[in-house]
Amino acid sequence: MKCIDNVILAPLIRGLCINITGKPRVVISGSVEKEISPKALTVELESAITEERLDENAAALALQEAYAAWEFEMAPSGVEGITKKSPFKKHPTCIVIKVKDKSEAVFWIDRDLDAVRKRVQEGDVSILEERIPRYREDIAPGADAGGRGEVVKNKIALVTGGAQGFGEEIVRGLAASGALVFIADINLEGAESLAARINAAEKRTAALAVAVNVADEASVEEMFRAIVETTGGLDLCISNAGVLRAASLLEQDLGAFKFVTDINYTGFFLVSKYAGRLFCRQFRTAPGWKTDIIQINSKSGLEGSNKNGAYAGGKFGGIGLTQSFALELVECNVKVNAVCPGNFFDGPLWSDKEKGLFVQYLRAGKVPGARTIADVKAFYESKVPMKRGCTGTDVLRAIYYIVEQEYETGQAVPVTGGQVMLH
Repeated sequence: MKCIDNVILAPLIRGLCINITGKPRVVISGSVEKEISPKALTVELESAITEERLDENAAALALQEAYAAWEFEMAPSGVEGITKKSPFKKHPTCIVIKVKDKSEAVFWIDRDLDAVRKRVQEGDVSILEERIPRYREDIAPGADAGGRGEVVKNKIALVTGGAQGFGEEIVRGLAASGALVFIADINLEGAESLAARINAAEKRTAALAVAVNVADEASVEEMFRAIVETTGGLDLCISNAGVLRAASLLEQDLGAFKFVTDINYTGFFLVSKYAGRLFCRQFRTAPGWKTDIIQINSKSGLEGSNKNGAYAGGKFGGIGLTQSFALELVECNVKVNAVCPGNFFDGPLWSDKEKGLFVQYLRAGKVPGARTIADVKAFYESKVPMKRGCTGTDVLRAIYYIVEQEYETGQAVPVTGGQVMLH
């Protein structure tokens, strides 16, 4: 039935399960091949369909009501039901969607991707029980502000431009911290190779490759469809993809200017648009669950950059988008922030021997008196009070801070070694 779109239902179902447990979940759709066990949660969605379209608000309500009825049926009866006060909530691992009593779709749920794939393979509908999370007001201030990497454990993250440079550093850090990371890149082969290496090191499915051209709306939309079909949703979207073509205002051609702007500025808009739609869909059934969009911006988004106007202009614009999106998406509990790193001298953006910034700046004469790449690098290191470039670890710490900090949105966090200070 065309009105039952798994890309719409999966985030609603994921939100429902997050709301039950207070923890991230992976949701994938399976085929309806045989009768499902009564332990599964069955949801009739006929009332949520109008003019052959699924009403998302009505579908969310139907899911919530069906779960309440299912939970009551699964609760102990008699004296045990009255006296037993369990700190656990029952969590369905299989949800069957019906329309006019006909099974139209089935969704499987578990804590991580490997576990849910195993459920599908074995047809395992055994019920999970999760300890009920404490309310925020029951936790003493600062009591849960421990190791920052824990804030992304078991969460599902997306990193665009994740196959190399800062993106690769971020992907590796998130995976090491227990997240499941989609590596999105126009270089699919590079993303697949990185995912394979990470999965081998982590001994689990910690990374998945997905192709995307962030400047192409159809490509971005297809990327998010692929994510939802694989995991049911997302918790953290890091818009990292970026390019740079250094040139003087008096010499740069319009094609190069548009190329930089399309990736750095328009690309952030497109990624945020479809991430925002997904996050707001999850919000319908998990109104207390906070999600994050983080743009990896630049110190060039905080101050002008000589003979680098296309890059700086796009990054300045990215902060304007960050603030504007933050005001709009806060209604869906989505935080939107930016990280503004200093120079990542050891990454390919700077150090590539043919296309790196050191080479570009040398050719453009941006550093007076510089004769070699080493001269250019020494010049830029000398401008940083910390006397070194920014690293992936520096950026990861800022990302974890933003995710952990539930009371901040619309901010541009500098990670520049003191080179740029806010005032």
